[in-house]
Amino acid sequence: MATSHRDPGADLEFADPDQRQPTAVDKALVLLKSLADHDREIGVSELARRTGLTKSTAFRLLGILHRNDLVERVGSDYRLGTRLFDMGARVYGPTSLVLRERLLPYLADLYELTHETVHLAVLHDTGIVYINKIHGHRPARCPSQIGARLPAYCTGVGKALLAFDHDAAEAAIAEGLAPRTGSTLTDPAHFRAELRRIRVDGVAYDRQEAVPGLVCVAVPIMNGAGRPVAALSVAGAHHRFDPARFAPALRRVAYEASRAIVAAQRQAASG
Repeated sequence: MATSHRDPGADLEFADPDQRQPTAVDKALVLLKSLADHDREIGVSELARRTGLTKSTAFRLLGILHRNDLVERVGSDYRLGTRLFDMGARVYGPTSLVLRERLLPYLADLYELTHETVHLAVLHDTGIVYINKIHGHRPARCPSQIGARLPAYCTGVGKALLAFDHDAAEAAIAEGLAPRTGSTLTDPAHFRAELRRIRVDGVAYDRQEAVPGLVCVAVPIMNGAGRPVAALSVAGAHHRFDPARFAPALRRVAYEASRAIVAAQRQAASG
C-alpha cells in the first residue's frame, strides 16, 4: 500500500499566490506547528513523517531553530523552545505580562483555598486569553492553556468581564453566540439578562457552556476606575463540583487583588 504524505504547506499561506513550492521558512513553520500539536518530545524521523519533509531537511531546519532557541533538544528528540513562550507572551501586549506577574500571588491564594483548577484571564476583543493557570488535585477536562484563547460569551471569566464592558458584550453578540454545547446561551436577550445578573451579583458561572462536563465560577478584578482588568475562576467536573460553593473565596481573593491593582495605579500616578 502506498504511503500518503501530508503536504507540509497545506495549512500555510504563501506570500506569492502562484508559489506552490514551500520555502525553507514555510517548512520550518510546519515543524513548529507539528511540535505545537503534541504535548511531548518528538524525534526527527517522526517529525519528518508527520510533516512530509525528508529527514535530512527536518534535521537541518531543526538545527537552525535550535540555535535560535525556538526548539529544545531532549536527548535525540525535540520540543518547542522557551523563546517561543517569551514571544507568545507578548502577543497580547505588556499589560498582560504585568498582570500575570502582579496577580500570581492571588491566583496562588485561590488555589490554596480551593485545591481546584484556577485561572487568570484577560479580555481581548470579544475573546478571553488565559494568562495563568494552576492545575488542581482533581483536574477536569478543560480547554484552557496559558496563552489559549476562547470566545468570552461561553466562559465564566469571559462573562465576568463582558458584564462590565458594554461595548465588548455588544460586539460579542453581534458576532453571533454560536452554540459550543447544548448549554451555551445563544439567545441575545437571555445573554444580556445573564450579564445584568452578573453585574448585580458580581459572580459569573459557566454551566457546561464551553465544554460538556465542565463548570466554573468566576469574578472580575477591577481597577480604580471600576473597570475590569482581568478575571479569576475556579473550575471542576460537573458531577462533583459545586461552583457556588467557591463564590465566597473568589470574592475575597478578587477584592484583595483589586486593591493591589488600585494601589499600583496610585503609586504609578504619583511618580
